[in-house]
Amino acid sequence: MDQIMKVVLTDQPAAAVWGKAVLSFTGDGALIHLADDMPLRGIQKAARKLRNQGVNSVQLTGQLWDAARQWAFHQGFVTAKGGHHIHWCGSDAEQQELQLRADCGNFARQLINETPENLPPVKLALAVAAWLQQLGGEHISYRIVEGEELLAQQWAGIYAVGRGSERAPALLELDYNPAGQDAPVAVALVGKGITFDSGGYSLKASQGMLGMKADMGGAATVAAALGLAIQRGLNKRVKLFLCCAENLVSGHAYKLGDIITYKNGTTVEVVNTDAEGRLVLADGLQAATEAGAGLIIDAATLTGAAVMAVSQHYNAIFSPQKAVLQLAAEKADAVAEHVWPLPLEPWHKEMCPSDYADTANSRPVKGGGAGGASNAAAFLWRFVGKDIPWLHMDLAAAFEDDANALWAAGATTHGMLTVAELLMD
Repeated sequence: MDQIMKVVLTDQPAAAVWGKAVLSFTGDGALIHLADDMPLRGIQKAARKLRNQGVNSVQLTGQLWDAARQWAFHQGFVTAKGGHHIHWCGSDAEQQELQLRADCGNFARQLINETPENLPPVKLALAVAAWLQQLGGEHISYRIVEGEELLAQQWAGIYAVGRGSERAPALLELDYNPAGQDAPVAVALVGKGITFDSGGYSLKASQGMLGMKADMGGAATVAAALGLAIQRGLNKRVKLFLCCAENLVSGHAYKLGDIITYKNGTTVEVVNTDAEGRLVLADGLQAATEAGAGLIIDAATLTGAAVMAVSQHYNAIFSPQKAVLQLAAEKADAVAEHVWPLPLEPWHKEMCPSDYADTANSRPVKGGGAGGASNAAAFLWRFVGKDIPWLHMDLAAAFEDDANALWAAGATTHGMLTVAELLMD
């Protein structure tokens, strides 16, 4: 059994420090010295350094540990390999909340970090449905539409992207309804569930493909957020739509120049098979619109352009409604997550023109060209019902290809708390 290290947070300066993380040691444990300028980042960095020293079990202790600081420590301490344990401090309610966050984050991490061979599309849908049913009991119902049935029900985007794989694509439609049979759908969540993305015939290089097991990070994020909200006592009806597929190369895969006709009549020319996330999300957004949701939130590891714009320390957010952007920013700030709004105007819909269809799914240049994240968001906007409040989250901060001073390699779950707060609003 691992020895438990006591970790105390202090506002006193250290006699000797480890770099900028301001970490020192005493006879019975470690001291993290709060940085004046970036206290949460300092705590997270200190947690990473402790874990890198082989510390696996800690007891947080002292008066300065609030929920945000303990969560920052957790985010730096966890790794893809697991084997860690944090003993929380504070009130019983605070410790319960932190453990709920950790449990839901762990569920998302396990999905995102799983090898793609072990997580085909239908298995992803089933895993999420089973976990949420365990949490929501009789309030949960669901169905999974897969394979050729997707085409029969006009979910053309998921079918097109996933048809190149021997393992069937799937749409999970899950209903959490604690409010009665005729209750309106307060929120619909839509998640990108690409369980592996080779890029299709627009093939990625090996370096860019290596981390593409994480391309279902949007699906895991919204599912984990719903699970957290359910355990907090969510009393509103929420529908969840996960758009699951493998984007592979084969004789049956979709090709550049193909035209997809969607359920709402929109035609899309495929000019980049590596711009597949928006093609599957289009189906999920139409399903959310059909559900009559009062608010639609989608989350996706959608564009490299968002990473270039906001870095991997922020998630990019988009909405036609300024009030939605403001609410999302407020909720993210309340849980110390980082979001940043990027432009979305009606004319962005015209930035991916096609001579053969209503629009193309991208522009036929590397990375989608200038404004790629906004153009992708505008593509999605075509599939959201008129006047429905809508938030699109491009999860630039969802995954780290390599370990760094703040994060272990793998899933970060950055965005889960923001979505959960929006659900509880």
